[in-house]
Amino acid sequence: MRLILASKSPRRRELLSLITSDFTVMSEEVDERGIEEEVLQDGGDAREVQRELARQKAAAVFDALTDEQKKDAIVIGADTSVVCDGQILGKPEDKNDARRMLRMLSGKTHEVITGVCVRTQEKEEVFEEVTRVVFGELDEYQTELIERYIATDEPYDKAGAYGIQQGGALLVDTVEGDYFNVVGLPVRRLAYVLEHFLI
Repeated sequence: MRLILASKSPRRRELLSLITSDFTVMSEEVDERGIEEEVLQDGGDAREVQRELARQKAAAVFDALTDEQKKDAIVIGADTSVVCDGQILGKPEDKNDARRMLRMLSGKTHEVITGVCVRTQEKEEVFEEVTRVVFGELDEYQTELIERYIATDEPYDKAGAYGIQQGGALLVDTVEGDYFNVVGLPVRRLAYVLEHFLI
């Protein structure tokens, strides 16, 4: 079987390599904002949004394969979001937006939700992993950390405007659940699912 990661994220590539080095990377554009709005309008929640985004990303790559390639392909789609006070936080638009998000997260517990879809020609499994993250209180020290952090390039390609594996780690107080899920891929659960696909 040929394993394909349907993501451009270098972080997901690194995490998948903890499971196996034998995979290729392909990605196709999907209308993430449109999918999110459609799921929420239909009464879905953030978890359903992430599952649907993962499903659509995997489907887009699978559909781009030739009929011959589809026969032995396993495609992994994934999408991660940060949810605070019931609001889904995407990637920040600019420095002010990053500051707003990080101040909003400070002193609170938020959820990091990664939806994952594993599919072949015969079957598909979709799941989500949820990790609870607590940021430090918004005191003078946290405020200074936020200003330092948004002056770097790190926040701007990440949901919720932070990467826990980089400078964003200083903003975090505690993590409850799968740390790797916050980085972008729940590796233990994914490894378990893949094992059953390969049997």
